Amino acid sequence: MAEAAAPADLPLTLCAHIEARARDPETGPRPFVLHDDRALSHRDFRDACVRTAHFLLRRLGRRSGSTEEAPRVAMLLENRPELLTLYGGCAYAGATLFGVNTGLRGDTLAGVIDQSRARLLVVEEKFAPEVDRIAGRLRHLGRDEILVVSGRESAVRSERDYLARIEAEVPEHGSTLDPPDVAVRPEDNLLVIYTSGTTGLPKGINNNHLKLLTIGKVVASRLELGPEDVGYACMPLFHSNAIFLGFQPALEAGAAIGLRERFSASRFLPDVLRYGVTWWNYVGEPVHYILQALLREYGTEQRILAEVAGHPGNRLRYALGNGASPPDIDRFMRYLGLDDMFELYGSTEAAISTFRRKGDPRGSVGEITDPAVRILNERGEECPPAELGPDGRILNYHEAVGEICRVAPDTSLFQGYYENEAANAEKYRDGVYHSGDLGHVLLRDGKRYLFFDGRTDDWIRKDGENFSAAQVARLLAEHPDVALAAAYGVPCAVSDELVMAALKLRPGARFDPDGFFEFCRRESTEGSMDPKWFPDFVRIVEEFEYTGTQKILVRHLKRAHFHPDRVGGDPIFFRERGDSTFRPFAREDFERLRKAFHAAEREHLLEP
Repeated sequence: MAEAAAPADLPLTLCAHIEARARDPETGPRPFVLHDDRALSHRDFRDACVRTAHFLLRRLGRRSGSTEEAPRVAMLLENRPELLTLYGGCAYAGATLFGVNTGLRGDTLAGVIDQSRARLLVVEEKFAPEVDRIAGRLRHLGRDEILVVSGRESAVRSERDYLARIEAEVPEHGSTLDPPDVAVRPEDNLLVIYTSGTTGLPKGINNNHLKLLTIGKVVASRLELGPEDVGYACMPLFHSNAIFLGFQPALEAGAAIGLRERFSASRFLPDVLRYGVTWWNYVGEPVHYILQALLREYGTEQRILAEVAGHPGNRLRYALGNGASPPDIDRFMRYLGLDDMFELYGSTEAAISTFRRKGDPRGSVGEITDPAVRILNERGEECPPAELGPDGRILNYHEAVGEICRVAPDTSLFQGYYENEAANAEKYRDGVYHSGDLGHVLLRDGKRYLFFDGRTDDWIRKDGENFSAAQVARLLAEHPDVALAAAYGVPCAVSDELVMAALKLRPGARFDPDGFFEFCRRESTEGSMDPKWFPDFVRIVEEFEYTGTQKILVRHLKRAHFHPDRVGGDPIFFRERGDSTFRPFAREDFERLRKAFHAAEREHLLEP
């Protein structure tokens, strides 16, 4: 299907592209944002964005040609049209939007909001109690500057109701409402998306108009999207996956995008059929959960192939994202009847990216087309390509696997971290961009194919999000029985990594599985722990190994992970989905897991 290309002379700003789609007689009336029974056309979306922009400027102020600092707005929202119209409104207003992770709690949530220096916070009603709990710690926001997006039946007072305030403060609306008189430039910082640093608060990654539009154009072109296409955003829109691979390509192509507030395996197929979805952006584990949901619903592969892949209303052609295992990719393509499924490598920083195509080596995340991208060892030397044995296993694993880096005088699309020069200097130093990811290269027919091998010791990647192992360890060390804690990512059979913690207990203390589980549960619901940080495995150690500077030697823990032959007899406990306590991890549990890794063609991760 041919892409509906934007005019070549169109300014590279989000507001200009929203305006062009709305003014186009073909695209303007077409559906753009779909959410349950709601449908906004491109014109409706433009009008809502313009109205939102006027609301923001009346509240926060910015005049045409002004040298005033760009207005700052923060959001704590699930996927809904109001999130996207706030995003577009910030574009028209020349404002910067901070996409706060809805999983943050307590001090971390307060710290991120405070660091942004946002003068307005728009929050989902379900998260309002947590925001109210930490509101007294916010130095730049008063309670009257925290507005709530309410549900259909809500007790939110009108002075705090976001939509009610827009209605009251900007009564005029529709296509007759002109855009604000604000000069917006392609290099203006539009969206700050948070990732985690190895210490301190999550880091905000700057994304200007030019970067966001460039990514949308590349993805739309690769998928050959056009106005008849429909994307599906059930991954969070405060994260880069859904913005980069869902919304921006839809806008670029003049297509539509259906929304689900948050991922639901059981709702996936009904939404795909309801909206007429043609492409979907994902991160690893949801692919696995959807496959399980289909088997529960239909019972046999034969029924799935007949009633899902063969459903006359199934228009799904492509899926793209990262973290799915090769067997899950095979089954997902077969069960849903896809033309292709694109495994990507990339991050919100967008300094390095690859795009896997059909026919690329199994398990790879695509060809490296940027000659500046290299795999470097700890000494900064380029690693040799992987050598494979007859069984496909890497013969030179430790020599071939290193950090995925980019050696160049520029940082590509990476525009730095928000007001964090120390993090910028750590990420790009001595002419090398350090991704913090491990990988190896396979040479085939003169082309370099990238394979992702996990995070470095200081990071954990779970459910498509990177976060700091040090932060997790610090929170676990708050338990009264814990003297020292280390956290690290360990192999997962279906996606990125699981979270494992090693604990040294205080003298005389014994590990209480029920009590520790309850501590983690309480921290993830009432404290500062993101639910993704909740440990999957716990190892109890008598003493840690240390580096020469007395830091815990995490890489040895990570290499041993939960393998019973490597942990030296240390007790290991684990939990699985649905558990309400930690259970002892026995040899038979490991062998059961080994079978799952073997089925997913990931057994090599258990025996590096």
